Amino acid sequence: MATKNDDFAPFPVKDQLPGVEFCVSSSPNWPEGIVLGFQHYIVMLGATVIIPSILVPLMGGGDVEKAEVINTVLFVSGINTLLQSLFGSRLPVVIGASYAYVIPALYITFSYRFTYYLHPHLRFEETMRAIQGALIIASICHMIMGFFGLWRILVRFLTPLSAAPLVILTGVGLVAFAFPQLARCIEVGLPALIILIILSQYLPHLFKCKRSICEQFAVLFTIAIVWAYAEILTAAGAYDKRPDNTQLSCRTDRSGLISASPWVRVPYPLQWGRPSFHGSDAFAMMAATYVAIVETTGSFIAASRFGSATHIPPSVLSRGIGWQGIAVLLDGLFGTATGSTALVENTGLLGLTKVGSRRVVQISAGFMIFFSIFGKFGAVLASIPLPIFAAVYCVLFAYVASAGLGLLQFCNLNSFRTKFILGFSIFIGLSVAQYFTEYLFISGRGPVHTRTSAFNVIMQVIFSSAATVGIMAAFLLDCTHSYGHASVRRDSGRHWWEKFRVYHTDTRTEEFYALPYNLNRFFPSF
Repeated sequence: MATKNDDFAPFPVKDQLPGVEFCVSSSPNWPEGIVLGFQHYIVMLGATVIIPSILVPLMGGGDVEKAEVINTVLFVSGINTLLQSLFGSRLPVVIGASYAYVIPALYITFSYRFTYYLHPHLRFEETMRAIQGALIIASICHMIMGFFGLWRILVRFLTPLSAAPLVILTGVGLVAFAFPQLARCIEVGLPALIILIILSQYLPHLFKCKRSICEQFAVLFTIAIVWAYAEILTAAGAYDKRPDNTQLSCRTDRSGLISASPWVRVPYPLQWGRPSFHGSDAFAMMAATYVAIVETTGSFIAASRFGSATHIPPSVLSRGIGWQGIAVLLDGLFGTATGSTALVENTGLLGLTKVGSRRVVQISAGFMIFFSIFGKFGAVLASIPLPIFAAVYCVLFAYVASAGLGLLQFCNLNSFRTKFILGFSIFIGLSVAQYFTEYLFISGRGPVHTRTSAFNVIMQVIFSSAATVGIMAAFLLDCTHSYGHASVRRDSGRHWWEKFRVYHTDTRTEEFYALPYNLNRFFPSF
């Protein structure tokens, strides 16, 4: 009997990820799409609530201001998600609040010029106006990078080898918001993690069905079950005598959002007053913009894989970055206290559900706008304990990291050059970011402390991002190490992405990335 040679053959390289139920340009039926869109909305609530909950009290705001900022973030996120999916990258990414802007926002918040305002609400408004001004100026640089093609020039030199650490660290770099936050209420967070893994990974195989409801809606089922469990624990008095930090993390009635949120309120530009502009604030915010561009690039590449699209062309990626700059401009005009990025958790949800449909994400944008206007209804969902979101992040961030690992199929893993660049860039990205973060928490300031405080903040923002440090190392090494050697082009996988460097080279590009309404005639991609 002949031996089956297929057992020892390597798996074939795939430009498009197989096994996806709905790709970028296809859509599920409307009932299924609405539920999936609502699931995306629920997932993005974590960052939407966490960031204002950190910033607003330090700015002088109370529960009312926090609820208004959260609703504003939701409203602007809905608009930005629609703009990105229609005119930007055309990928199924959710645009929402970014952690990269927290450090510059804190730098502005603790500025000496605001210590003279004794009334908390007045101090909140003045601080918000300063953050708005910094975001508006930073957004101009962001749009220049995207719309003028500067980012396109850089990403044309990206190869699968240098992009792999970027995507891996885009997911792994947010590890501080996963299990460490879950552990703040282990009796709620750990059951959520276990239930999510069972529903999404084990039950579909036990039922042997082609399209499992448990797999596609696992996040919704998990949050509903564990949220009800947390409600029971809260009502039974399980946390009545626990420390305040435990109660804040575990209880379902401590967020203060439901009572503080208005029934109906439409956020509008300049609602906090006229923005104020300061040079040092703007430079600090520009550093966050650079980090957001890098992390968004990683999310775009992962989303193109999970959406079963071809690799995103540099011109389309740059176009998406330009529209993200418009998103940051809207953040500054409306006053969200933070800038925008492509949310990593929602990108991971594409992989978990195997639904990379653009329409689903557009539906989720509708939910964001609706619940931001009718604040009471949105506040009920926003009161979900944060350890439940952290449990979901443990799975979703891992999916994004796995998309980066998937890029290694294009590389020669038997090359020692490949091994060095891959291993070193991932290690140095994690190591440097952890050093800068730990130094900040222990000493209250970053390791760079010159006389220019804005420069110190710029260094802290850039080097606290594992993805940013990792891609700088990988990009530099890939472009210089053994440059000109005959095997480098194939070892780094550059030849696989050659056909996607120019928009019209591959015939499939038009299907996934063409602008709607035949707008490509007026805004061509190159």
